[in-house]
Amino acid sequence: MCLGMFMAILDIQIVVTSLPAIAQALEIPENQMSWVQTAYLIAEVIAIPLTGLLTHTLSLRGLFLIALSIFTAASSACAFATGFEGLVAARIVQGFAGGCLIPLVFSSVFLMFPKSSQGTATTIAGAMAVLAPTLGPTVGGYITETYSWMWLFLVNVGPGILAVVVVAVLAPRERSNWSLFKRIDWIALGSLAIGLTALEIALKEGPQKGWLSAPTLPLAIIFLFASLGFLARSLRYSEPIVDLRLFGERNFAVAGVISFLFGIGLFSTVYLMAIFLGLVRLHDPLAIGLVMLVTGVAQLIAAPAVVQLELRIDARLLTAAGLAIFSVGLAMSGWQTPTTDYEEMFWPQVVRGIGIMLCLIPPTRLALGKLDTARVPDGSALFNLMRNLGGAIGIAMTDTILWQRTPHHADAFGRKLMEGDVEAAKFVGVPLNLLPPSGVVPSTQDIALAQPLIKAAALTLAINEAWLVLAGVMAAGLLVLLAARN
Repeated sequence: MCLGMFMAILDIQIVVTSLPAIAQALEIPENQMSWVQTAYLIAEVIAIPLTGLLTHTLSLRGLFLIALSIFTAASSACAFATGFEGLVAARIVQGFAGGCLIPLVFSSVFLMFPKSSQGTATTIAGAMAVLAPTLGPTVGGYITETYSWMWLFLVNVGPGILAVVVVAVLAPRERSNWSLFKRIDWIALGSLAIGLTALEIALKEGPQKGWLSAPTLPLAIIFLFASLGFLARSLRYSEPIVDLRLFGERNFAVAGVISFLFGIGLFSTVYLMAIFLGLVRLHDPLAIGLVMLVTGVAQLIAAPAVVQLELRIDARLLTAAGLAIFSVGLAMSGWQTPTTDYEEMFWPQVVRGIGIMLCLIPPTRLALGKLDTARVPDGSALFNLMRNLGGAIGIAMTDTILWQRTPHHADAFGRKLMEGDVEAAKFVGVPLNLLPPSGVVPSTQDIALAQPLIKAAALTLAINEAWLVLAGVMAAGLLVLLAARN
C-alpha cells in the first residue's frame, strides 16, 4: 500500500520539472502547460475527502485495488496521449485515483496493524509521503534526460501491477456495503467538487494575475458559497460524505490545523528550492534534484530515531520539537546570496529533514490514535486533505511574495548601484570597476551586463523573505499545539 501512495505523490513531483519537454512533444502552448499539473491536483484534492465514504462502501482492500488499478491504467494513458486534451483527461483520472491512495495508507496503519506495530508502520508511510516530493525532481530530471517524457508515466505501470497483486493476495478481505451509494448526498458532493475546483484554480491564477482580478475573485466567491453550502449540508445530513464532526474532537482539530500548517511549509520548501536553484543558480533539473536529495537522506536517517522516540515520549512534545526544528531549518535559509549553493544549503536541509519527520509522524497519531475504528477512514481523509490544502495555499502565498517583492528589490538595487553602493554591488555580483561615478549614466553595455545579475539578486531577497515567513508559520503551530490534550 505504501508503494501505491509513494507512486501517487511522486508522480506530481517528477512531472513538474519536465513540463517543457512534454509541452514541446505534444505541441502544448506555454500558457496551457501548467494545466497538466493543475488537472491532477484538482482531481486529487476532490478525491481525498471522499476516501472515507468510499472506504466504508468498498472496504479498505477493495478501494485500494480499484484505485491503484485505475491509477496504473491512467498512467499508461498519459504516456501514450497524443495531444493536450487527451493528456489532461488522463491526468484527471490519474489524480482522482492517486488522491484515494494517500489517506488509504494512513488508514491501514490504524486498521490493519496492532498497536505495538503502528509506530513503525506510520514511520514507513510517513517516510514515503515526504520522500516523494524530495526525490521527485531528481527522478524526473534523470528520466527525461536519459530516456523520454513518456517514461515519467510508464515507470508507474510495473510497480502498480506488483502492488495490486500483493494486496489482492495478502490484504484481509472485508465485506463491502454498496447500499451506501444510494444514500450519497449529491448536493453536498457537487458543492465539494465545485468549491475545491474553484479554490485550486484561484490559487493557481491569483499570484500572477492578482487576487482581485478576474478570474481569481469570482472563483474565490464561488469557493466561499460552495463551501458554506457543503458545510451546512454535511452538518445536517445523517450520513455525510465527509464527517466534519471529527473537528469536534479537540486533538483531531489541533492535529488537522498542524497538518495544514505543515503542508504550507513542506510543499513551499520544495518549490522555493527549485525556484532558487533553477532561476538564480541556473541548474538543470537533475542538478536541482541532487542538491535537494540531502533533505530526503536526512529524513531516512531520522526516521528510526523518531519511531523509538514516539514509543517513549508524548506525541505533543515530539510535535512541538518538530515544529520548532522545522522552523529553525526554514529560517536558516533566509540569508541566502545569489552564490549560495550545495554547501551552504546542506545544513538547513539536514535540520529541515529532521523536523519534517517529527512534524509528520506524531501529529498523525495525535489525529487518529484515539478515534474509534469506524471513524479512522474519515479522519485519515480529512487529515491528509488539510495537508494538501495547506500545500496549495502555501505555494500561492510563496508565489505572491516572489511576484510582489522581486520588482521592489530590483528597483532598490538599481538605485543603489547608480549611487555607487559597494555592498550592493558585491551582493549583486557587479564588478566594482563598473560602478558609475556619481551623476554619470552607465553605458548600454554595462546596463545589459547588470540587469540579469540584479534580477537574480532581487529574486534571492524575495526568496529569503519567503523562507522567513514560512518559519513564522511553523512557529505559529506551537501556539495551536497548546490546545491539545493528553
